[in-house]
Amino acid sequence: MAFPAAFIDELIARNPIEDVVGQYVNLRRAGSNMFGLCPFHGEKTASFSVAPDKGMYYCFGCHKGGGVINFQMEIEGLSYPDAVRALAKRVGMEVPEDEQYQSRYKAQERLWALHKEAARFYHSKLYAPEGQEALKYATGRGMPKSTLTTFGIGYAPDTWSSLVDAMRKKGYTDDELKDSGLVTVSKKNGALFDRFRDRLMFPIIDVRGNVIGFGGRIMNNKDPNAAKYLNSPETLIFNKRKNLFALNLAKKSKLGYLILVEGYMDAIALHQYGFDCAVASLGTALTEDGAALLSKYTDQVVLIYDGDNAGQKAAQRAIPILEKAGLQVKVLQMRDAKDPDEYLKKFGADKFKLLLEESSNRVEYQLNAIRRKYDIREDEQKVKYILEAAELICSLGSAVQREIYGHRVAESAKISYEAMKLEIDKAFKRRISREKKKQEQINLAPAKNLQPKARSIRYDNMKSAMAEETVLALIVKEPALLDQAKELNEKEFSSPLLGKVFAQLAERYCQGLEVSVGVLTDLTSEEMSHLAGILQRQDGPVNETALCDCIRTIRAEHQVSHVSSDDDLLALRNKLKERKGLKV
Repeated sequence: MAFPAAFIDELIARNPIEDVVGQYVNLRRAGSNMFGLCPFHGEKTASFSVAPDKGMYYCFGCHKGGGVINFQMEIEGLSYPDAVRALAKRVGMEVPEDEQYQSRYKAQERLWALHKEAARFYHSKLYAPEGQEALKYATGRGMPKSTLTTFGIGYAPDTWSSLVDAMRKKGYTDDELKDSGLVTVSKKNGALFDRFRDRLMFPIIDVRGNVIGFGGRIMNNKDPNAAKYLNSPETLIFNKRKNLFALNLAKKSKLGYLILVEGYMDAIALHQYGFDCAVASLGTALTEDGAALLSKYTDQVVLIYDGDNAGQKAAQRAIPILEKAGLQVKVLQMRDAKDPDEYLKKFGADKFKLLLEESSNRVEYQLNAIRRKYDIREDEQKVKYILEAAELICSLGSAVQREIYGHRVAESAKISYEAMKLEIDKAFKRRISREKKKQEQINLAPAKNLQPKARSIRYDNMKSAMAEETVLALIVKEPALLDQAKELNEKEFSSPLLGKVFAQLAERYCQGLEVSVGVLTDLTSEEMSHLAGILQRQDGPVNETALCDCIRTIRAEHQVSHVSSDDDLLALRNKLKERKGLKV
């Protein structure tokens, strides 16, 4: 949907990009720009920049970038019209649009409201006669009424359509119920049935306080094939890879770290015993999205997975994902209990706190895991243990760390530290060599590096495209330079994208509107990210001579590329030589 240019200009002016981004990213000023950890990919050092004067953001790591509207689109997964509406709502602006238009954002609001009503329905049923057994089970698991209220725990009755009937009475349509994932549809006659039946219900709440889905634990397992835990399916408002159970509460913790566990009950038990920093993944292995979400609220995570083989494998997979997101990782190994819930009930909070303080860092944990794989009483197994441990140790950035852990492995394998150090040094040299080769490949292909990341924006004429990029950067920095570039035509640009943007900026200049890339409305997220990258790279002072040189380059390259025959090409080359005073 097209919005009036004046409206978009006002919308952007009233939503400073540093304020909007600052709701999601902890920004720190460095000169005229601001920097923070990128919310779109995991990283240890801040490569995400915001330029308030340009109204743009750009990540030097994942290369995403754009204006405030693009940021709202990316961070919330919205379409362009819905991102505009969200920003307008943020500052109390009315959106000029057709009232009949049903936007994605309005649909989201309806689904949030529906899920909130469903959570109230389930919670009320927990205290109704039909929820007696579920309430007994919940209290038997050590959850008092205060906990049931805090987490909104409820009960889905063992009926076919209790929720469907209740939500219809609240005014929700069958299509909205289908979109919510809270119902299933009969293949025979299309009738709607409750998805969750006879289950203890755990609302899943996002960091903004919206109920977005549910997890349900079965009560009376009449069907042997029924899953013990059932989660909401993916919907317009729920993506299990991008959310964590209880993060809405844990983000407020003052403990300085977050605890990541496997299940709802473990997270709830930890909160009950005073560890209000616990969160749980949603029925799936930890993902990069989940780790990135954690990194917004802490820089340290304690990983507590079940002590069985499956739990330990899951922990091993989670460690590199968490570290990639820039998080310090500690691992707590359960002793005398299968999970935190059982341990707390057996030994209490004080002993668990001691266990938590003894949690090993990820290197100790991984070395112990490697050690358990081999029987070092056998020479061949011992060699494999030493070599695998050396590969892990050589990846450590600190020479002090490499020496400390090298000594530990040498002692456990009963070999000299000198022999262990030799293997670590060999592994370290191999790793450095691999990284050096990768960098050499990058350095040997400068043209490839200058090419846009998106294949849909590839440059056919690199020389002209570099000049076109410079022209755009200069006129954004100083729009008055468009007076000198007014004879330049969009069709003379080798890059259709850059030509289109130049034409739009020139038109805005003629109309007296703001000349900014962030206000352009018909660009894809890939195109906007590419333009943001250009503006970040080309951030030098305004240079009128450079502008004239670039315009000449664009025109010359255009003329050469549009010669229709070999004779024309020869004539043009002769003409160029004559201009330079060369003999033909």
